[in-house]
Amino acid sequence: MIDAGTNSGFVAASCVAMSAPLHRLAEIMPNALQKIIERKFVEVQERKQHSPLELLQEKIRSMPRPRNFFRAVVLDNAEPTRVIAEIKKKSPSAGLIRNDFDPVDIAQRYHQAGAAAISCLTDQVDFGGQLDFIELIRAAVPLPVLRKDFIVDSWQIWESRAAGADAILLIAECLTEQDIVDFQILAVELGMTILLEVHDVENLYRVQNHVGFPHIGYSLLGINNRNLKTMTTDLAHTFRMVDLIEDRRVVVSESGIRTAHDIHRLQMHDVGIVLVGEHLLRQPDPGQALRELRAPATA
Repeated sequence: MIDAGTNSGFVAASCVAMSAPLHRLAEIMPNALQKIIERKFVEVQERKQHSPLELLQEKIRSMPRPRNFFRAVVLDNAEPTRVIAEIKKKSPSAGLIRNDFDPVDIAQRYHQAGAAAISCLTDQVDFGGQLDFIELIRAAVPLPVLRKDFIVDSWQIWESRAAGADAILLIAECLTEQDIVDFQILAVELGMTILLEVHDVENLYRVQNHVGFPHIGYSLLGINNRNLKTMTTDLAHTFRMVDLIEDRRVVVSESGIRTAHDIHRLQMHDVGIVLVGEHLLRQPDPGQALRELRAPATA
């Protein structure tokens, strides 16, 4: 828990914003994630004051439909592995990842190197992101864009759509089942794909029946290979988890993917979608790094 002596107002505000079931869920979250979620509740309440729901809805009415993120990574691409290439400046586990950070230039390099879609971090405090990045990226490349953030309120889904996002991330560890269902329904009504992410077997069992709800063709199931307690990654985590999943076509392996051999190992387990960011962004040319990652693995 956050030290109540130094953050009493912060914790009080976040606890008031949380529903009772979500507050109970927060009590078993890993500490690092819990701190982010508590901060996010406060941020959302502040952002609502600047962008009321009615203004977001009005903007959305004049926007074209989202690009089809699901189709781009599941249906329209004949590649054995489709890469969702991620854009982020830093992270709590890695610190500063890239000094010369230009999200538009990175997105263009990814596109030229064969990325199927883009993932963009929009959390500013821990990941150096901005919501404005989404619109800038979409104007520069024709790929669909996932808003990767900590969604804890339905208002953020409207905000994501108004910002131009084609897909959103829902983290199972942060949400009750009722929230997941409600958020999926709203996202689909707005034409967006959902990447429903799990980190452990318990949460996979809890949410896997919600993948494909309310309509098939809008949901992906992400397996994050990062242990939220130790912050280490293990690609074998996907191999263990995927054995419990019937439809592997919608599985996305996330975190800890660094080489073409890693891609090949995932292909052997019928996992054909990966989300990769940190490895690519640490290289001088992220686009060239993506080409090397997508190259056939050598023996």
